[in-house]
Amino acid sequence: MHEDVLHYVVSLANATRHHPQVAVGASPRAELDLVQLSRARALLLGRDYVIPEDVKELATAAVAHRITLRPEMWVRKIAGADVVSELLRRLPVPRISGT
Repeated sequence: MHEDVLHYVVSLANATRHHPQVAVGASPRAELDLVQLSRARALLLGRDYVIPEDVKELATAAVAHRITLRPEMWVRKIAGADVVSELLRRLPVPRISGT
């Protein structure tokens, strides 16, 4: 996996840990699982390399249920998927060349 894509995964998990709506962010296990899922998606799509779109496509499903929101977020009907989607929109996506 390209170092920039791996850094993207780490940045996403780190952002969940510092998000104001999150009580407990994504664990290192969530990062590892997202990496493995991204590799599997790339393989299923006929590639032997992971691109940022693989990570983006799977991040919500892989990470949203692994974060704990602050109690008041439940009242406001904000879900983990909403937080992950917001972070995916905000985080810069790495540009990978030569793949």
